[in-house]
Amino acid sequence: MSVFSQSFSPCGRFLAAGNNYGEIALFSLSAALSPDATAQSQKPVLTFTAHEGPVFSLLSTDCHLLSAGNGEISAWSWTELIKKVPVTLNPVHNNSSLEIPEINSMVMNPRDNSLIVGGGDNNVHVLDLERGVFKLVLQGHSDYVHCVSVREREAEILSGGEDGAVRIWDSRTGQSVHCIEVYKYESCARPQYGKWISCLTTDSDWMLCGGGPSMSLWHLRSLSPTSVFPLTGCQRQAAFHQDMILAVGEGPFLSHCLLGGEVKAQIPCTPSLLKLSVLCLQVLTAGGSSDHIDVFTNLSYRAFSLRF
Repeated sequence: MSVFSQSFSPCGRFLAAGNNYGEIALFSLSAALSPDATAQSQKPVLTFTAHEGPVFSLLSTDCHLLSAGNGEISAWSWTELIKKVPVTLNPVHNNSSLEIPEINSMVMNPRDNSLIVGGGDNNVHVLDLERGVFKLVLQGHSDYVHCVSVREREAEILSGGEDGAVRIWDSRTGQSVHCIEVYKYESCARPQYGKWISCLTTDSDWMLCGGGPSMSLWHLRSLSPTSVFPLTGCQRQAAFHQDMILAVGEGPFLSHCLLGGEVKAQIPCTPSLLKLSVLCLQVLTAGGSSDHIDVFTNLSYRAFSLRF
């Protein structure tokens, strides 16, 4: 089993996780974190099949849990989730072939309440959540899109893909305004791992990205890398947290990095290829190529593991 996706409920008391079998498990974090917690508290309170293929991405809104698989996005009411009745939104189709693309990454754009979707047809799709229709397709990547992020203040969407490019889009016009080919920068390049971009996140004028190239911190106004992190393997997800950067990837550990490029600590986790970490209310969870999801209540150690 591999855990491909995670998302906290709006209230922070539950964690939803999606696996490679198309199942979503709902865990009660409040029960698992309780002083009276038992082994049963670390198991799902609900498990159901959401998609025929893997659940590649999960995202919470104020009312719904959005799940994405092969060419479809479903919306599940948090209050009605136990009834297992999904509302399926319009699927993404690749018009140039019979293949239905995988939907790897989703992020909300609060500016217009739209959903930004990146997937296997090399495009970024913008979904109007109120009407349930795709209103914009951002075309420019020459290969699979792995990750998307939103820079709300600047009305920009960022996307990273298999082609090694990070593209910056104007969310109002859908035009690509910048293209950063990270693997062409000598300080970031790692030809032995390839050129693909597997993780991408932004914070104001700063961007973190990595994958085949080393994970690096970029200043978006100057479009230049300011720090390159000496982490081994490909990083699968990274996050800004206070004055640190947290990253997970190939290896059984959670990396703590300083903004200047130093690796401050690597915290042991359940042995697995970690593909995702989620941060909310001072609780961090990380899962990957096993049925365990590690829970950190203090970023310096793993408190316990949930089990799918």
